Amino acid sequence: MPAAAADVDLPDSLIELADRYGVATGYTDWTGRPVTVAPTTLVAVLDALGVPAGTEEDRAAAIAAHDRAHWARPLPPVIVGRNRVATPFWVHVTHGDPARLWLRLEDGSVRTGVRQLENNRAPFDLDGRLVGEASFELPADLPIGYHRLYLQIGSSDVSTTVIVSPSSLETPRLGPGRAWGLATQLYSVRSRNSWGVGDLTDLTDLAVWSAARHGAGFVLVNPLHAAAPAAPMEPSPYLPTSRRFVNPMYLRVAAVPEFAFVRHRGRIRKVQAAVQMRADRCEQIDRDRAWKAKRDALASIYQVERSAGREIAYQAFLEKEGRSLDDFATWCALAERHGNDWHQWPEALRHPRSEEVAAFVEQHPSAVDFHRWLQWLVDDQLRAAQSGAVQAGMELGIMGDLAVGVDPDGADAWALQDVLALGVTAGAPPDEFNQLGQDWSQPPWRPDQLAETAYEPFRALVAAILRHAGGVRIDHIIGLFRLWWIPEGVLPTEGTYVRYDHEAMIGIVALEAQRAGAVVVGEDLGTVEPWVRHYLSDRGLFGTSILWFELDRDGAGGPLPAERWRENCLSAVTTHDLPPTRGYLAGEHVRLRDELGLLTRPADEELAGDRAQQRAWMSELRRVGLLDGDDAGEDTDMDAVVLALHRYLGRTPSRLLALSLADAVGEVRTQNQPGTTDEYPNWRVPLGDPDGHQILLESVFTDPRAAALCEAMRAAVKPPV
Repeated sequence: MPAAAADVDLPDSLIELADRYGVATGYTDWTGRPVTVAPTTLVAVLDALGVPAGTEEDRAAAIAAHDRAHWARPLPPVIVGRNRVATPFWVHVTHGDPARLWLRLEDGSVRTGVRQLENNRAPFDLDGRLVGEASFELPADLPIGYHRLYLQIGSSDVSTTVIVSPSSLETPRLGPGRAWGLATQLYSVRSRNSWGVGDLTDLTDLAVWSAARHGAGFVLVNPLHAAAPAAPMEPSPYLPTSRRFVNPMYLRVAAVPEFAFVRHRGRIRKVQAAVQMRADRCEQIDRDRAWKAKRDALASIYQVERSAGREIAYQAFLEKEGRSLDDFATWCALAERHGNDWHQWPEALRHPRSEEVAAFVEQHPSAVDFHRWLQWLVDDQLRAAQSGAVQAGMELGIMGDLAVGVDPDGADAWALQDVLALGVTAGAPPDEFNQLGQDWSQPPWRPDQLAETAYEPFRALVAAILRHAGGVRIDHIIGLFRLWWIPEGVLPTEGTYVRYDHEAMIGIVALEAQRAGAVVVGEDLGTVEPWVRHYLSDRGLFGTSILWFELDRDGAGGPLPAERWRENCLSAVTTHDLPPTRGYLAGEHVRLRDELGLLTRPADEELAGDRAQQRAWMSELRRVGLLDGDDAGEDTDMDAVVLALHRYLGRTPSRLLALSLADAVGEVRTQNQPGTTDEYPNWRVPLGDPDGHQILLESVFTDPRAAALCEAMRAAVKPPV
């Protein structure tokens, strides 16, 4: 059973303790059924938060400790507000003592005049000292940014971080208009000059082509997060070793300036040709072979002396990235010697601040610096990709993708282990399309530790992904509100939700995006409470609409008419967790899930429901005049249907429209089947034509099908005057 029956009573102390730490004791599942979470789940999740809760005595002690910790703190760990809105906060001082407060803003200026509010809360007895609580209010005219609030206690000061975010994110690059863009999995998009895997020069060329030839405003690319440097390389871009840094697999070797000065360049080009020839013959992306060859070439380039100007630029990059880059590079160097799972390393190396790790860095400076250098190169080529996209006419340029979490054995889990929850993994409860739930095997953020660090790790992550981008898609954005935690050793159905301070998380995203001039798209599919979508829209963030999921739930359950779709939204026909549209129309998603045992009802029933849904969509396309009557029968022209579905997006008010590159070239195979790992070659399918033959980027540029769909998208967002 996924959880306790709805009528099972939980101990009051367990309910109170769970509530204090944001752990849900009950929820409503995707069918509308109320569910009470099993006590064993609650105890395990609280334990992952460092809170013993197994017995009544444990819970009483934990509640008392929570009270004491709150009253012992003079100021909140962080204060989060919005510009143009006054922000209340509390202060704890010895009862009767004055509370003198002042602000140092991010620009170094000082502000006073914090207004006090009425607070009649009784003082708390903290070991014989009465502690009183006073309430104050930050002024509404504070600028956005990261500031510092100081409280004078006697002759000394204590302080806390103040985060002021925009009340609503402004999107000047997009303006009041609409834009369309290609959505693609970069690793699958090979060209004649890449190394068996699509790279950042391929991304630049794709952006320039789609902008210059077809008026595209952005390219949405899969997460480019870093993977482990040693084989086997994790194929899923949504299970990276680090979200803070980028996978150097995407580097174009010949675009590194020092490549021109490498001896034996001809030998490197021969290796590249051999990798490409093998990729031509393989049915799957071979990351390990591609990276081994590319890494050897990059190691040769690393030996070339940099020019004086390049050296200055490199040192400036190192200074800016600081300890985060040092930790990442150190983990990579250690992983190349001890393997990709830091839990299996010698115990003395399992924490980044250990003396043994420091000794390793001192003894292997070049091995560590090599991985710092790779990140500098990636940063440079990402900057070039964004610059090329914008110069070609894109309003936004590159739109990055932020994964939900990281590999539990990887670099971020090692470097950030003090702010991640151990003993649990993040996932998703059952929903209509994943009826067994999902376990993503990723350690979630600890909300309490994020607050203790003033969200610094999260702030750095968001700033990094927006550094050379005009937008970001946040996968499973509901995870910034609440996230499904699954205790170790149980099924995904046996988890529960843990709440995050969404005002802080979304506020930081909006703040960093406004500074970058970028748009933010939240993937808000699946089980999402309606108020969340309203909240995101109010904060200036875009949602996501996938055509197959847009149903009229207030009516007969058929297609939601185009005019009723959301405006602040990125809309597309399909997503990477479904087959491309040609495959979806052929029922590939049902066939594959049945073959893999992922259905919870007979395949015939699932297929019948799917066909009924498709018939409803064909009727809708005919109703609005996008499909002729003859195009809905047994001899349907698949290209005509795919084109009509994408033209339908243009009938919606959605301000961002996306065309999958797989749809553009007629691909049938899905990139990912949720709920599987090696049962299906997830994230390893090279871009192909309708017959499954690989297609290179150069061929995309001359493909009539791709041109027709791109022009339909251009017309959808920029109709002729």
